[in-house]
Amino acid sequence: MRIILYTGKGGVGKTSIAAATALKSAKKGLKTLVVSTDAAHSLGDSLDVQLSPEAVEIQKNLWAQEIDTIHETEKGWKKVQEYLTALFTSKTVKDITTEELTIFPGIEDLLSLLTILSYYKEKKYDVIVIDCAPTGETLALLSFPDMFRWWMDKLFPIKRKAIKITKPIIEPILGVPMPSDGVMGEIEKIYNQMDEMREILSDRKITSVRIVVNPEKMVVKEAQRSFTYLNLYNFNVDAIVVNRMMPDSVLDDYFKAWKEIHKKYKEMIIESFHPVPIYYVPLFENEVVGVKMLSRMGDKLFENNDPTKIYYDTKTQEIIKEEKGYTLSLYMPFVEKENLLLNQKGDELIIKAGSYKRNIILPRTLLNYSIKGAKFDKETLKVKFGGEDHDQ
Repeated sequence: MRIILYTGKGGVGKTSIAAATALKSAKKGLKTLVVSTDAAHSLGDSLDVQLSPEAVEIQKNLWAQEIDTIHETEKGWKKVQEYLTALFTSKTVKDITTEELTIFPGIEDLLSLLTILSYYKEKKYDVIVIDCAPTGETLALLSFPDMFRWWMDKLFPIKRKAIKITKPIIEPILGVPMPSDGVMGEIEKIYNQMDEMREILSDRKITSVRIVVNPEKMVVKEAQRSFTYLNLYNFNVDAIVVNRMMPDSVLDDYFKAWKEIHKKYKEMIIESFHPVPIYYVPLFENEVVGVKMLSRMGDKLFENNDPTKIYYDTKTQEIIKEEKGYTLSLYMPFVEKENLLLNQKGDELIIKAGSYKRNIILPRTLLNYSIKGAKFDKETLKVKFGGEDHDQ
């Protein structure tokens, strides 16, 4: 099975790109499911069909689904939410805001994404294409099990037994409800599902993440940030899709400035994401809605290529914590190593090596550190960061 996730800043057209990919996959004879986990559903509008919270077959080999985030949250978070509501309202007046506060940011998107786990286990489909929430923040949440594993393995079973024993005594004394065994069981279940999903989504033979961008400054900056964190969490970004490029065939003077802007940011996109493959989709003369236009988009995007293939599977960035500071490793094949220049401006790192230029966004962890040195090791540039600014 192949899983392909499309993410990007809201409004870049990732839903259309996801639907176009699914259509192209289905035409190859692969049983394909395209799913929207974004709470602001537009997949049905893109395909110009009525969708439901369950998978609907819309043509041969193609199913589509808009996951009901409220239903998935109630199904996967119900007991925990009920407990938190009881806890919050034990000392305060109950109103709807209390229940709203029990839904933590990102939990709806996360639980929606976990429904993909059941599809993976069923093996009903050959390909699952996911129209993911903007910027891939949901994927970062899947790294939580890595941080909590020791606590869940060592302390959670003990605390669960202790709460079960002390619950009748502590509740009357404190005047607040203690979590039941069912609540603790639900937390454990979510933890295990997240762990399983993380394994699947970080398996480079199964899953690819593709970032959709427009040739505009704010969109490219957001994509750079997403790219850094997706690499940090070991998700494989196998392609960048540049949507709505102004075609060279447009000669009208009115669009001349826009063509120059797109040309400028096309260069920035190449500098930011090389050596990951970059694919371009033109700005069409008509609205991209319905199967006919989406099929046309898919043909432009992939041409004669297989939309489900893994286009790239090398980790381009890695950060390792050292005794003093961190080392940022950047995979830079075929780069001239002479005249290496590094320039750090806030969260932006600009690298020049010969005629090559690379522009990346640094994770927040490195913002209080400065560059202490850099060297090439085979095809990898290793940049050492150390000495927090306030200690210098």
